Amino acid sequence: MALQAAGRQSLVDTVVDALRAQLAAGTWPVGGRIPTEHALAEQLQVGRNTVREAVRVLVHAGMLRSRQGEGTFVLSQADPGDIMRGVRRATIRDVLELRIALEAEAARLAAQRHRPADLERMRAALEAQAALEADGEPPRGGDLELYADHDVAFHRAVVEAAHNTALTATYAWFSSSVREALVSALGDDQMPRIVHGDHLAVLEAIASGDPEAAEKATRALLEPPKRAVEKLLAER
Repeated sequence: MALQAAGRQSLVDTVVDALRAQLAAGTWPVGGRIPTEHALAEQLQVGRNTVREAVRVLVHAGMLRSRQGEGTFVLSQADPGDIMRGVRRATIRDVLELRIALEAEAARLAAQRHRPADLERMRAALEAQAALEADGEPPRGGDLELYADHDVAFHRAVVEAAHNTALTATYAWFSSSVREALVSALGDDQMPRIVHGDHLAVLEAIASGDPEAAEKATRALLEPPKRAVEKLLAER
């Protein structure tokens, strides 16, 4: 399979795309070793240096892992970067539905595993957010984004209180989409306002050590914006 490209850098990109396609197709299983540089260079009819650079790109992307003296192994058949870009292209409803799935389980775990410092971070975020309000209304202008930052900080603190490394890492990169959706919602008069009582209910349920109550409070917190988005979509 000969690959054609205009220049060295674009040829590397072409090899990256070819290898990524083979990974996605399951040519090499997760945990399996991919062919050697020499074999891939012959297969793609490019130089070994080009293959080496392309493999390095995929290692950096988290799809491959190189082991000194052993070869290069498949970590993932899906490109984490593509997954992240897909989430960032998601609609507000998609983001809310994923938030409910992640945060409800995080709150359940947090009720069982939280530490005093976790509760302090939650309270600090809510207090900082409330300080920006005027008569219970979110601020205008530049403070609106800071207001959103404090809200996201509260939810990240809830997730981190679950003390699940995978959940924390997943939410860490997802939180940028949460913030974008939140800023958009805060500027839309048809979306419900943030209710601090609902946030406090989540905090209190976690502090009480009641997993069911924590999950229920989290779902109740996120249900109003979800219903509002569904209503707007139905009216289109």
